[in-house]
Amino acid sequence: MRIENLVVAFALTSCAFVAGAGPLPEPATDIPLAKASGTETAVFAGGCFWGVEAVFESLKGVSKAVSGYAGGKTASPSYEQVSSGMTGHAESVKVTYDPSRISYGTLLKVFFQIAHDPTELNRQGPDVGTQYRSAIFFTNPDQERVAKAYIAQLGAAKAFRRPIVTEVTPLKAFYDAEAYHQDYLVRNPTQPYIVFNDLPKLAALKKELPELYSGK
Repeated sequence: MRIENLVVAFALTSCAFVAGAGPLPEPATDIPLAKASGTETAVFAGGCFWGVEAVFESLKGVSKAVSGYAGGKTASPSYEQVSSGMTGHAESVKVTYDPSRISYGTLLKVFFQIAHDPTELNRQGPDVGTQYRSAIFFTNPDQERVAKAYIAQLGAAKAFRRPIVTEVTPLKAFYDAEAYHQDYLVRNPTQPYIVFNDLPKLAALKKELPELYSGK
């Protein structure tokens, strides 16, 4: 109970994880829901992967979210290598989802509204460096089209007080992070970083987009 009280208090006073003035619009351009269940993947970078992973794992229609590294030049990098900022990789999350239950555009809305602050350049909250940049790594032309259209839509609507700095770039490779990073929030809910930076994201998801929250 004490942890939940801390989360609520911090969520009411902190804007570290979102820069918008309110709920974001639905994507005007999206990939229609599939007629049959299946599996698709999407990859996002939005600062420390612990909280981003936890947000996406809590969505209806998402079966798995894996923390890892993408966007750099070093093959199979370690956390220490990525943390040096020398690999070019960003801490990222690979989301596996059912396109008949949740659309790519909806994932984008969650990414921009809940998972991180897309106006912070090469940092996210207390974490600084290109490894914490905001990025969308698309896996096909439809994802690229929808992502760029939504960024343009949000910009035209002045949804954020500052410009969106999110990169949209093709996914060349994704490397799973070490096992101790996976499901880190679930296994370490009282860790101070999690309490003050990541649990408020889940509180925001439940409050702002309850229809998407799976209750996991």
